[in-house]
Amino acid sequence: MSSCLSCSTGGSSASFELPPGCTCIHDRIPLKMLCQNMKRQIVSRAFYGWLAYCRHLSTVRTHLSALVNHNIVPPDKPCEASGGLTRDVWSKYQKDCKNYKELELLRLVYYGGVEHEIRKEVWPFLLGHYKFGMSKKDMTQIDEKITARYEQVMREWKACEVIVKQREKETQSAILAKLSSGSSIDSHVLRLIHRDSTLSNEVFMSVDDPDGGGQDTPGGGSDTPTLTTVVTPAALAPDERPLVEFDSPDSGLPSSRNYSVASGHSQILSSIEDSQSMEEEPGEEPGEEQGPSGIMGEHGRQDSLSEERLCGQLDRLATGSEGVPASFSSYTIELLDTVALNLHRIDKDVQRCDRNYYYFTPANLEKLRNIMCSYVWEHLQVGYVQGMCDLLAPLMVILQDECLAYSCFTQLMKRMSHNFPSGGAMDTHFANMRSLIQILDSELFELMQQNGDYTHFYFCYRWFLLDFKRELLYEDVFAVWEVIWVAAQISSEHFVLFIALALVEVYREIIRDNNMDFTDIIKFFNEMAERHDVQRILQIARELVHKVQTLIENK
Repeated sequence: MSSCLSCSTGGSSASFELPPGCTCIHDRIPLKMLCQNMKRQIVSRAFYGWLAYCRHLSTVRTHLSALVNHNIVPPDKPCEASGGLTRDVWSKYQKDCKNYKELELLRLVYYGGVEHEIRKEVWPFLLGHYKFGMSKKDMTQIDEKITARYEQVMREWKACEVIVKQREKETQSAILAKLSSGSSIDSHVLRLIHRDSTLSNEVFMSVDDPDGGGQDTPGGGSDTPTLTTVVTPAALAPDERPLVEFDSPDSGLPSSRNYSVASGHSQILSSIEDSQSMEEEPGEEPGEEQGPSGIMGEHGRQDSLSEERLCGQLDRLATGSEGVPASFSSYTIELLDTVALNLHRIDKDVQRCDRNYYYFTPANLEKLRNIMCSYVWEHLQVGYVQGMCDLLAPLMVILQDECLAYSCFTQLMKRMSHNFPSGGAMDTHFANMRSLIQILDSELFELMQQNGDYTHFYFCYRWFLLDFKRELLYEDVFAVWEVIWVAAQISSEHFVLFIALALVEVYREIIRDNNMDFTDIIKFFNEMAERHDVQRILQIARELVHKVQTLIENK
């Protein structure tokens, strides 16, 4: 009972207002007033929750709508696709390709992959070498055209290579002569030496502990240092514009840290032309064409050509069809320097490319070198960058045909070249990755911000640059790559982002429970290389794409 007489006698059960002039503090609040306050709070929270959800959807539509296809392709219509593209289905398509829709075949690949035995036949279609619905006659014509083109490119760069090697031999002789006579070395020779010793194509960098040892990894490349970006000029100019880089030796281990010079490659050209051919050597004699094996022998390329072979090739290449000597002066000094630099880079990476994988015998490494040199010759303004051999190697393992691998690699690089320092896609990947995880897993995003702010996602650099090639076993690389290739038409052109997010989500509890900072998460993923459950990761990635598609549709 209240001690206030006016309250106890003047109050009404229907009113919660205090009587006029009452200044006492009531020790009990009527139940009805309490219920009304609770109701207002619930409605208020519901409203603000709805408002936050609307803002969330607006953010999704603004930042993520461009990352996925808005048309959802289900896994069970018109039939279950989890079985993938099998030999039986492929045989039926080959017998009656007009009655099979391309989208249906791609749907089977997206949800179930390709049976390994038919990958050699299917991959050229997925990469754009062939088009679905082509007749065998059309496919044969394409093969013949590609073979002729490949052999022509081989002749061009091999002719230049002979001159480059002769110049290198003369330079070395000049250096030895100068040193033996005690004279000073010419500035031009010093410039060549400086260029060769300082310019690097490496985008991988090892920051393991100084006492960390190296070991070879099974089933893949043993040289798996971490990535960092290298700001590579769009073309090597005569003024020798410098290369901003974090160079590193090979550690032999899956690396422990990755970095990106984001401000650097944002200023470089954002795209790379599909084909840029340099001036070809005139006067090539048709009767002396070299096949894909080129100048090199069957048992692998020797470290250096003998003087007799060099002279013989120079004599042969220097004579045109009418016996008129070809003009070596058609190659500028800058061009020869550029070719020499790229050949050195390619030779360095070819020799260490997946050397523990059974396929890469000396003969097949020579084929890999031929393909890489041919591609770089056509794209000299980009040149060779470390990692390109990683992208070519799985294609060679599956296709096992030099000309076909060259064509498919050229098609693959139309997308992948933008991820290299001369392109501008990597910063976009980082920004999109940040938006994805901020919206789909805000708790983990906040944890990342608390622990050193690694929300710039530089630890994903190697994933995006090589389509996860160094994170997976070869068999898993095949499965992941073919899904990435078809995802552009089925679910998302940026499917690599969802695979990356799936990798993070699979281990989110470990990351959260161990309160990992930037260095910890990089070391963790390097230790987990080639140990991932790829089928689970692909399934999570597909679910994440579907989740974003559903959010956009507001279902």
